[in-house]
Amino acid sequence: MQPQGIGEPSVYHAVVVIFLEFFAWGLLTTPMLTVLHQTFPQHTFLMNGLIHGVKGLLSFLSAPLIGALSDVWGRKSFLLLTVFFTCAPIPLMKISPWWYFAVISMSGVFAVTFSVIFAYVADITQEHERSTAYGLVSATFAASLVTSPAIGAYLSVAYGDTLVVILATAIALLDICFILVAVPESLPEKMRPASWGAPISWEQADPFASLRKVGQDSTVLLICITVFLSYLPEAGQYSSFFLYLRQVIGFSSETVAAFIAVVGILSILAQTVVLGILMRSIGNKNTILLGLGFQILQLAWYGFGSQPWMMWAAGAVAAMSSITFPAISAIVSRNADPDQQGVVQGMITGIRGLCNGLGPALYGFVFYLFHVELSDTDGSEKGAKSNMANPTDESAIIPGPPFLFGACSVLLSLLVALFIPEHTGTGSRPGAYKKHSNGAQSHSHSPQGSGAEGKEPLLEDSSV
Repeated sequence: MQPQGIGEPSVYHAVVVIFLEFFAWGLLTTPMLTVLHQTFPQHTFLMNGLIHGVKGLLSFLSAPLIGALSDVWGRKSFLLLTVFFTCAPIPLMKISPWWYFAVISMSGVFAVTFSVIFAYVADITQEHERSTAYGLVSATFAASLVTSPAIGAYLSVAYGDTLVVILATAIALLDICFILVAVPESLPEKMRPASWGAPISWEQADPFASLRKVGQDSTVLLICITVFLSYLPEAGQYSSFFLYLRQVIGFSSETVAAFIAVVGILSILAQTVVLGILMRSIGNKNTILLGLGFQILQLAWYGFGSQPWMMWAAGAVAAMSSITFPAISAIVSRNADPDQQGVVQGMITGIRGLCNGLGPALYGFVFYLFHVELSDTDGSEKGAKSNMANPTDESAIIPGPPFLFGACSVLLSLLVALFIPEHTGTGSRPGAYKKHSNGAQSHSHSPQGSGAEGKEPLLEDSSV
């Protein structure tokens, strides 16, 4: 990527925003597990799934609207909005746990930072650079989790959870200030209306309208089904895996933090070095298929694994599976108009939000059905292994039943992804999506009128 002038938007602005937001949340990994168990001691997995389920469903409902609004009014204000409300629950952890979990659930309305970030990146990158840029953003998410859980766990033991919450709150405020002061607007002026009074159609605000549009374009439909089937188990895994490692496998808090750090480092390498090599050598579609194959292996290993070394080995495979989403984001972006990047990324984020709602609830329910439940949070080897001492117990045969459900879901995703066309062509790409977006586009860009057809493509105007 070419260097940019001072004050011009760059991928690194997006990288800093993502890093600070998720670093703040990473610090809270250990305190959150403790507060979750103390608040819901009887059905920890189930309540964890329900909380994340409500948040994810709200994200699904709001993501298309926020994406469409950012296409009209710019990315910066919506970056500020999403980061602020995503981080708003952090200080409530020590003030009132019940309010903390309630606000986490409701924050899903604005917890769609990734859709705005990916639209921001699409504004300032050329098409051939986009997969690398998306990989960098996704790798930053992994990087934010390399050290933050370990730092949070250490500070929690040494100084208490209150200090961790204060530090996380301060980092969240730093992120908000960075957006206000340092992040420039990425959407070109000619693509924004003269005022904030530009109308937005109800069709753009309706998440189900986005789903109906998906069905009208076979390529986007296949991509969205692939995203749904592959991210559903990932969302469930992310919401409960740290609890699972402590309770069933016997990891201590320090070991969980080390596990996150190692997998995070491997994910960074996968999403930067490996992703770039694969995209150039085997292409976008085959990279997606390879990532899905790694995800199937990872989930099956998690499901049958009962020893700590198995989790570490599966974690290395999980790092390789992290190449899937940036590759999917790149192919989605290639199938969208320059002035529809926020809409399509919002659509994908909305589907991921739906998975964030269904996945944790599904995992929590399956854990509940198989009687895998938290009895303590000390993470001791003795306490954890006692759950699998009886060979007739289903948890002794299949320690992680939800992960096997997830492996089957990703297998279906891989079969669907086989039918995604590798090359859609730049010429056919804009028309294919625009044909189904005329109503929304005429509303969101009404100030430009008929001159919208004569605009230079953003992908060619980009200074990157």
